[in-house]
Amino acid sequence: MKLLLLALIQSLLLCAGQMFMKLALKAMGTVSWSWAFVVSQLTNWWWLACGVSFTAAGLLWMYILKHWAFSQAYPLSSLAYVFGMIAAMMVFHEHIAWTQWVGILLIMGGCYLVAN
Repeated sequence: MKLLLLALIQSLLLCAGQMFMKLALKAMGTVSWSWAFVVSQLTNWWWLACGVSFTAAGLLWMYILKHWAFSQAYPLSSLAYVFGMIAAMMVFHEHIAWTQWVGILLIMGGCYLVAN
């Protein structure tokens, strides 16, 4: 049960990192080799949020790998796909086809089987 909870948190952090990266890239504008562009990226707070999320996810992943079997831990990282689909719908207002929802249900079922 503890592994599942930690895997959920780690997957949320991974999904958050990807979301922040998309928002940073969206705010980036046109790439240019100018000082103004560099400064604009250094003040793009989405990059900081992205880095913090990925760092926290990586540290938690190291803890998980140290304390649980790889064969249990690694499949649970696919929960990030579930959170990614929800973020695509809620944050980026993307349309999700019913076949994608079926895929998400299969992933969740597989995670349940691996965790038990």
